[in-house]
Amino acid sequence: MGDVAGLLEGFSTALQPMYLLYALIGVMLGTAVGVLPGIGPAMTVALLLPLTYTLEPTAAFIMFAGIYYGGMYGGSTTSILLNTPGESASIVTALEGNKMAKAGRGAAALATAAIGSFVAGTIATVALSLVAPTVARIAVKLGPADYVALAVLAFFTVAAMLGASPARGFASLALGLFIAVIGTDSLTGQQRFTLGLPTLADGIDVVVVAVGFFAVGEALHVASRLRRGPIPLVPIAGKGMTRSDWKRSWKPWLRGTAIGFPIGTIPAGGADLGTFLSYATERKLSKHSSEFGHGAIEGVAGPEAANNASAAGVLVPLLTLGLPTSATAAIILAAFQSYGIQPGPNLFAEEGQLVWALIASLYIGNVLLLVLNLPLVGLWVKVLRLPRPYLYAGILTFAALGTYAVGASIEDLVLLFVLGGIGWAMRSYGFPIAPAIVGLILGPIAEEQLRRTLAISQGDATALVTSPFAAVVYVLVVLALVGSQWLKRRQARLDAAVFAEAQREDDLVAAATRPHSPEQLDRPHRNDSDSGGTW
Repeated sequence: MGDVAGLLEGFSTALQPMYLLYALIGVMLGTAVGVLPGIGPAMTVALLLPLTYTLEPTAAFIMFAGIYYGGMYGGSTTSILLNTPGESASIVTALEGNKMAKAGRGAAALATAAIGSFVAGTIATVALSLVAPTVARIAVKLGPADYVALAVLAFFTVAAMLGASPARGFASLALGLFIAVIGTDSLTGQQRFTLGLPTLADGIDVVVVAVGFFAVGEALHVASRLRRGPIPLVPIAGKGMTRSDWKRSWKPWLRGTAIGFPIGTIPAGGADLGTFLSYATERKLSKHSSEFGHGAIEGVAGPEAANNASAAGVLVPLLTLGLPTSATAAIILAAFQSYGIQPGPNLFAEEGQLVWALIASLYIGNVLLLVLNLPLVGLWVKVLRLPRPYLYAGILTFAALGTYAVGASIEDLVLLFVLGGIGWAMRSYGFPIAPAIVGLILGPIAEEQLRRTLAISQGDATALVTSPFAAVVYVLVVLALVGSQWLKRRQARLDAAVFAEAQREDDLVAAATRPHSPEQLDRPHRNDSDSGGTW
């Protein structure tokens, strides 16, 4: 009953007019930025993170929840209308949703994505409300050695699961751990890796690193790879969902939720795996399997539900254990730390009012997204038409202004663009960003708990593994490393099969529309510069 009372108290806080306004602003801003081409939820959250720093904690996190869910929703619009997924979790949505849009059913694709996001987000938030307090009550009994084990679990699984290879993931993690130790050692008072610069004596602010790596680095990377010219936007057509569409969508919504939420709670599970598993499930169970690759509505409904359910799932280990299981969760953890709040087992006891208001705002944000964004699809289409030079110049300017507003320091701006350049280089050479952010945030916590464990045991290193919980976690580390490689191979096979079939269908369509008269067949092929097309 205490959990129910806490949730009701959270609603009484979140439903206050001022907090509702902050939730509305968060949803609008998150969707407006998330809908931009090439921008995923992690970049959206990182870019808008400085906006919340002028607010008191409750207002800041209610607004932040709106930004979080708004950024998740905006990505589906970009994937469907532009065929430009902002993150890997939206690839399947782009595959089927863009085909629906090209077939004149863009309105139905956007509707099933929006309603599926609402259904999955609401059900997953209910599960979060039930699961998180229970996990926190169990986790409150953990000791320092157990926290070290959990940090090791997060390090290994994030580094091994995210990115093209475990080696690059661990290299990214090492970079984040190195940045984390820059500054003054809290135990000895000695400066570490500061190069004698007073600016670095207090360390590098997490916000500067997050905005630099995600917002600046991603903006430079995407802007450098996008071709010039107008964005090939598919116009919205159709009358929305028909009765048949509703009948074909509601089961994928529920199945996507059931797949996405538990995968989101797994360290390094991420939303990508959930969306691909949901797509594979719908493809096997659908009575319209021949439509897959041509614009099957189940291929949009299920993965979008899984994507949004995982967004609530990542909050379970984040709020109860302080472990981020995705890049976006790492940014949220940075937001908590900026207010001097450390997510973990004691969070519900020490900051119960704030946490329950945050969870209640997730329910409210889901409703606001559904009510506002279906009528405002035309507005987001206009946002998509922004010229890309203006778009990415605006992102860099906004990132710089937001970072400067946090610390009012020119040195922070220099660090911002240096780290942005590093983030650009990491993306260009296939190094994942998320392990670096996780190492940066969890590194100091792991160091503190490691020192505390060794101090209690008087230097006996075996104390790190003698705790039953820690021993179980280290066994899970080994299983997670093996399992992550199996899951990555399975996802790679599924990915390859999906795109191979899509390419095969495109080739068949091209062959069916190609002229076949002898005169035309004898005519030599000409490229675009010769005739505006290929014969």
